[in-house]
Amino acid sequence: MNTFGNSHIIKQIATQSGFDYCGIARALPLDEDARRLETWLNKGYNGNMQYMENHFELRINPQKLVPGAKSVITLLLNYYPADIPTAGRDVPKISKYAWGNDYHEVIKAKLRSFIEEIKLRIGDVHGRGFVDSAPVLERAWAQRSGLGWIGKNGNLINKQSGSFFFIATLIVDIELEYDDPLAKDFCGTCTKCIDACPTNAILDNRVVDGSKCISYYTIELKDALIPDNMKGKFDNWMFGCDVCQDVCPWNRFSSPTTETRFTPIPEILDFTKENWEELTEESFKKIFRHSPLKRSKFQGIKRNLKFITKA
Repeated sequence: MNTFGNSHIIKQIATQSGFDYCGIARALPLDEDARRLETWLNKGYNGNMQYMENHFELRINPQKLVPGAKSVITLLLNYYPADIPTAGRDVPKISKYAWGNDYHEVIKAKLRSFIEEIKLRIGDVHGRGFVDSAPVLERAWAQRSGLGWIGKNGNLINKQSGSFFFIATLIVDIELEYDDPLAKDFCGTCTKCIDACPTNAILDNRVVDGSKCISYYTIELKDALIPDNMKGKFDNWMFGCDVCQDVCPWNRFSSPTTETRFTPIPEILDFTKENWEELTEESFKKIFRHSPLKRSKFQGIKRNLKFITKA
């Protein structure tokens, strides 16, 4: 089977596996992205996220991450919910990606079946799949495989469907037909995401100061108090933040996900402010056992809740 045929099979399997988009790029060192990442780290934009400094060589070179790597397959999975709570409710806000089951669990299961099906239909293919849990610059690979461009808010934006996507990466040891990188940026002169960011975390030249991002404070910042100078700036966000995506004009093309496991947990849509304040650790563990919220743990959610209600 030639590279074109194999690529066609892989994209067929991606669709059958429930992924919304699939793009393929040649596995090469990401030299330009390496320079950008080094500058970003040197300026301390990763805050307390020390893991961003680890395995630098693996992040920028897929052949060091997966020996013998020849191709990088990027998969997008839409998570935009069908049910959106009525605006104006005085309740703690949660980023849309966390409304249903933990995407790590959902996508890892999809990747396992995806890889097995590739082996069944193509043959002896070796590789590794990743979803937000390894040193992979997934947005760079998505752009290189023609799936979108990196917007001013740092998110991958797809021209047909916006930015409410999870990105999964599969690095394999076979040559494939490669998609053309998306060379054009369609943000133009729009600055809506920059203007709307509550903490001024979005800088010029598609740089996001992670150490100022609400998602960083509410999820990544562990065992520490949120700085007082952030009081009154969180706009009621308790876990993550969607402001820069909600204002993005390209997200008018977002459509509801077909992945049933991303169906919002009823409590996410129905809880009042009082429900959150009265939540016990036992109830938290039961209700959110399959939710991304468990990443912040009960104490982290309580800390965030206290911070936004006392602001």
